[in-house]
Amino acid sequence: MHGCSAGGQDRYAAAVPSSPLFALDHVVVAVRDLDEATRQTADLLGRRPSWQGEHPQAGTANTLFPLANTYLELLAPAGQGPVGAGLAARLAEHGEGIFALAFATDDAKGFGSRLREAGLEPADVRDGRGVDAARGAERRWRTLLVPPQASRGVPLFAIEHQSGGLEAVELEGDPSAAVAALDHVVIFSGDLEASRRLYGDQLGLRLALDRTFEARGQRILFFRVGGTTVEVVGAADPPDEPGPDRAWGLAWKVADIEAARARLEQAGFDVSGIRPGAKPGTAVCSVRGEPLGVATLLIGPGLPGFAGEPAASLR
Repeated sequence: MHGCSAGGQDRYAAAVPSSPLFALDHVVVAVRDLDEATRQTADLLGRRPSWQGEHPQAGTANTLFPLANTYLELLAPAGQGPVGAGLAARLAEHGEGIFALAFATDDAKGFGSRLREAGLEPADVRDGRGVDAARGAERRWRTLLVPPQASRGVPLFAIEHQSGGLEAVELEGDPSAAVAALDHVVIFSGDLEASRRLYGDQLGLRLALDRTFEARGQRILFFRVGGTTVEVVGAADPPDEPGPDRAWGLAWKVADIEAARARLEQAGFDVSGIRPGAKPGTAVCSVRGEPLGVATLLIGPGLPGFAGEPAASLR
């Protein structure tokens, strides 16, 4: 995972028309064993989930972890349904990992109009329903899927929440050691210009920065939406045979990087040492082994007197 640092060439993009999408509502991670994945994620984030429910018509079950600027959804097949069938096929072919990105909107129908103006033909808006039987709670929403043939391999959709919400969960232990928010999600692109058109021109996300790192042969697009960044990484030179995109990793914000690292190590995770972040004034550490198939980075404020080579990636 990357960030702005010396040694790159910047290109700031012109403003794009306003979009009905105003935040990265949530990130969906596909998992096989929901109970085990829930336990592992609670240890990783340092917080308990606020929702464990089912989607009776979709054939899936989920666990939700709310954060300051988004929420993380663990999704597993459960019962019979079209989404569960597709999820099971994805798990069989690719294993666990980031499955989809959901962007928040107040107007799912209006987002569909934007996609049609951009030359895409989305399906109709669909109603969704989830239930948390243990709490007797229900949530309802409307979604609009970006046409799969246009989403470049990473399922993307807009969600308009209609009823029900996620309750805040009281943290156990030191709050400064827990994950507070999502800083950015990393997507590897097989064709950066196609990805730029998708996220910028068609979805309407703001391209805040276009940076080339000549020494690494990489170009990175930083799309800002709400309080998060969608970071799209690809080769600086266009490939001869463009490929699909792949959602790869998540970078989480913490208030105290030392306390967060110690908490993770105590919980049994293999954690790297702390090093300077690519963004000045930050420090980072990586969780090795890609828990649940997700490359994972923690980002916190820089440490007094801390010096060294900036982190260029999770590796």
